Amino acid sequence: MEKRITVIGSYNTDLVTKAPHLPKPGETILGGPFIMGPGGKGSNQAVCSARLGAEVYFIGCIGNDNFGKIAKDFLLKENVKVDYLKVTDKTHTGIALIIVDDKTGENMIVVAPGANMEVNIEQINAVKDIILSSDVVLLQLEIPIETISYVLNLVSNERNPLSILNPAPARKLDDKILGKADIVTPNRNELEIITGIKIETLEDVEKASIKMLSYGTKGVVVTLGKDGAFVVTENKRKHIPSFKVEAVDTTGAGDAFNGGLAVALSEGKDLISAVTFASAVAALSVTKMGAASSMPYREEVERFLKEYSN
Repeated sequence: MEKRITVIGSYNTDLVTKAPHLPKPGETILGGPFIMGPGGKGSNQAVCSARLGAEVYFIGCIGNDNFGKIAKDFLLKENVKVDYLKVTDKTHTGIALIIVDDKTGENMIVVAPGANMEVNIEQINAVKDIILSSDVVLLQLEIPIETISYVLNLVSNERNPLSILNPAPARKLDDKILGKADIVTPNRNELEIITGIKIETLEDVEKASIKMLSYGTKGVVVTLGKDGAFVVTENKRKHIPSFKVEAVDTTGAGDAFNGGLAVALSEGKDLISAVTFASAVAALSVTKMGAASSMPYREEVERFLKEYSN
């Protein structure tokens, strides 16, 4: 039986170009080619989870515009359920402007959230049954904080579902919000902003993660890019190295990781095994251009893990 994952978050249309290097303030450089495609942390994570074999509901909001129509068609094509995807006339579908360094695959992103800010408590109340019947609920920070807080309060009072909060893009959060999530998945920068602890070494990562545990969350999984991931729970401290691949575009790697983690945990894997699986998903995603379009399928991940272990 398919596991149900409900992703509550953002959809953005990604407007992407490559450049010989990331521009400095005031600098204009020639780049290209230009690619337009689906993105947004919520949408990316939903597509990733669906490609990995889960039944996925996406709770979000798009504008009543061409980008919104493209969004709905894309999500349906990816087998993501959009029964509860809201369409608004108040503002535009979210937009992300992305520049990718042609040599390193690193990126710079500016997001104009638009309709993503219309994901509200009223919408959550209308889909409460779907949320509470899920195996995993996955959230990010590209929708209003009050909505995220409401969802975490809702699910924390139930035996199921497991909640994963990906605190991205980085911002300072109330400790009580973080404490309601079962698993929190910051990257290095997000961990530093949330805890106020300067992150330079793995010891700093561990120290900051332990501080996050004190807020009430059961587990912290810190993504460290090419340096892998670090898992901290009440009785575990483990650094998991990354899979070595040639990066083409790192856009969406964190979303691939979170989608992979949600699927693995929904299937009953322990946290360490789930993080290893998620790391493989993220590694495969950076070998392709794009965000949602770079998410790997289940058979690709299983083949990759098998080949890597030989």
